[in-house]
Amino acid sequence: MKKIICSLIMATGISGMVCAQPSLLPYKNPSLPVSTRVNDLLSRMTIEEKVGQLLCPLGWGMYVKDGKQVSFSDEYKKQIDQRHTGMFWATFRADPWTKKTLEIGLTPEQAAQAANALQKYAVENTRLGIPVFLAEEAPHGHMAIGTTVFPTSIGQAATFNPQLIEEMGRIIGKEIRLQGAHIGYGPVLDLARELRWSRVEETYGEDPVLSATIGSAMVKGLGGGNLSEPYSVISTLKHFVAYGVPEGGHNGSPSVVGVRDLHENYLLPFKAAVDAGALSVMTAYNSMDGIPCTMNRQMLQDVLRGQWGFKGFTVSDLYSIEGIKDSHCIAKTVDEAARYALSAGLDVDLGGDAFATLTKSVEDGKIAAAVLDSAVSRVLRLKFEMGLFEHPYVDSRKAGREVRTDGHISVARKVAQQSVVLLENKHRILPLSGKCKIAVIGPNADNQYNMLGDYTAPQEEANVVTVLEGILGKVDKRRVRYAKGCAIRDTLHADIEEAVRAARASDVAVVVVGGSSARDFKTSYKDTGAAVVSNDHVSDMESGEGYDRVSLDLLGKQSELLRAVKSTGVPMIVVYIQGRPLDMNWAKENADALLTAWYPGQEGGNAIADVLFGEYNPSGRLPVSIPKHIGQLPVYYSRLNPQSHDYVEMSAAPLYSFGYGKGFSPFAYGNLQVKKLDDRRYEVAFDLRNEGDYDGTEVVQLYVRDEYASVVRPRLQLKAFKQVFLKKGESKRVTLQLGEDAFSLINADMQRVVEPGDFTLMLGAASDDIRLTMNLNVE
Repeated sequence: MKKIICSLIMATGISGMVCAQPSLLPYKNPSLPVSTRVNDLLSRMTIEEKVGQLLCPLGWGMYVKDGKQVSFSDEYKKQIDQRHTGMFWATFRADPWTKKTLEIGLTPEQAAQAANALQKYAVENTRLGIPVFLAEEAPHGHMAIGTTVFPTSIGQAATFNPQLIEEMGRIIGKEIRLQGAHIGYGPVLDLARELRWSRVEETYGEDPVLSATIGSAMVKGLGGGNLSEPYSVISTLKHFVAYGVPEGGHNGSPSVVGVRDLHENYLLPFKAAVDAGALSVMTAYNSMDGIPCTMNRQMLQDVLRGQWGFKGFTVSDLYSIEGIKDSHCIAKTVDEAARYALSAGLDVDLGGDAFATLTKSVEDGKIAAAVLDSAVSRVLRLKFEMGLFEHPYVDSRKAGREVRTDGHISVARKVAQQSVVLLENKHRILPLSGKCKIAVIGPNADNQYNMLGDYTAPQEEANVVTVLEGILGKVDKRRVRYAKGCAIRDTLHADIEEAVRAARASDVAVVVVGGSSARDFKTSYKDTGAAVVSNDHVSDMESGEGYDRVSLDLLGKQSELLRAVKSTGVPMIVVYIQGRPLDMNWAKENADALLTAWYPGQEGGNAIADVLFGEYNPSGRLPVSIPKHIGQLPVYYSRLNPQSHDYVEMSAAPLYSFGYGKGFSPFAYGNLQVKKLDDRRYEVAFDLRNEGDYDGTEVVQLYVRDEYASVVRPRLQLKAFKQVFLKKGESKRVTLQLGEDAFSLINADMQRVVEPGDFTLMLGAASDDIRLTMNLNVE
């Protein structure tokens, strides 16, 4: 009878119902402290059951779909019965690597049904009834069919708007939890200072303070570690650490980073996100100073847990424990690699095969049982805190109704609008009139998947708005001519003459070029999911994991297309859709207007059209410097003294510097004042005036320079920023605050201190557009 009642409860889809028991074991008693429940459960577990909690295999093979019905697979049953697996990754993921399409993948309602089926088997058919964790990719939306697709992280950073990113994070968290998952992989906090690297699009750019602020906002939106909230998600920070500066730009190659640089810059975003409530951290594939990050005890134990007080669990990147043997050539066997990783402080094995060897290692005394227990307890504690033992199920009907709502799509459009960076607007060609005849040209003008970036699921055609579709939504379609002109990489099927004809028949040409991270079913993929570069199949993909570049040039015939359109004499607006800063030298000199929208997500076409026609005054700012030439790299703005000197061939300055971006109205700065609030806090106040003809938003940026210090300091460093909206002609007194961290450094003894002395405060519109300065003596 008891099983019949449980089945009826599951059939109704009622969230949070569990079967009543006449008496509860301590670990099943929700009135007891979590620590008591964890210890009780640990005391009842076998070594095999403990090891199982640390396994996180690939999840998309764990369900079967028969028409509209979804259940667990034989492979899932084997994982639970034989390996006692406690966590699965990417169960709902759909893309060419997983071979899950719109037809055979899961809708949000079906995903929730699948999650319920997986939980039901784990809870009702195992000795201890431990629910499973489901981890999902979620850097710019849950990577599953039917969810909301936001701009990629580099575009999120371009908003300089942490409040908006926190709102976006709440939506992503809700969509994940509605479908029955619990862990979101993201944000990615790697500093992007090697632009040839394939994963720049996944980062928040080059600056540690911007990355820390935007990343913390994302974590807070995902729940901020308050797991008792119904839509709170465990956010997994990636990739720990210094993964974004690999030698030669090769994904996963060693990173050469000084110890002080590591602590002052590369670790700062992770520390801020941990303080914001992140409860999971993923190790990186790379090594630093000869130590693979997946077995770096100093980072995982001394820094993360010792110095920062991190209370969550750590997880390897996919198969990176095996990489200790196969890539880094340190361990001779996989079981040896597993022992190195666990002993160093790694808790969970993404992939699951390496840690499966730990049972024998513990039984043979090669690793202490207490080390295993510590890792297991960290995972179990979060399952208890999230309430999974009491509420393992979700309401599948609610998932069908509340994932990708109109409200969620509206926020995606806001993020996309604010991510657009206007770089040039000569002779005020923008905004456009709705009465002009427009040629819409280029490989990214009407390509849905090229709008979305990596880590995106297949989309129904109606879900994504291209630039062409966005423009058609603003003007009479009879005034619009479209010509693709060429592809991103393929040079065999171009029709540039068609593009020229379209431009000559129009008043203005909008040419949309750039790159793509769009995976397709003809591309090959490694076991880790990274794409394999191949000459056998020429897709558009030139960015995204595994697609490192030797140059930043536009590929294929895109440069030829731009020059051909320019030769018509028709005014030309160039829009870059891109995952990394591509070469813009020619466009800067020749385009009448130039914009970058990064990968703007499903609402990108509407957002770009909103900017082109003046319905949104652009406020995006560059989160990463755009170089003139690849030989300048690294070209980030906050490099240490001394100031760079020019090359023989060109200036050392970037084409566009960090923080740069235009709007339709100029803003004036004045009357800078600084007030001391206490020993280490200051208030910076100034007047800001909108002197243009359009209401708009200015992103004010406050930089600090330490004039003389005991260690070499940057020429300037962003310390605070704020979006300020002003109507045309309006003035406002704006305030920013600087805390102790704005003046601190890590000295020669590796201690963080504030050294008394002179600092210069620099307030402006970009790192190379300083409007106001003031000297400040800090005692």
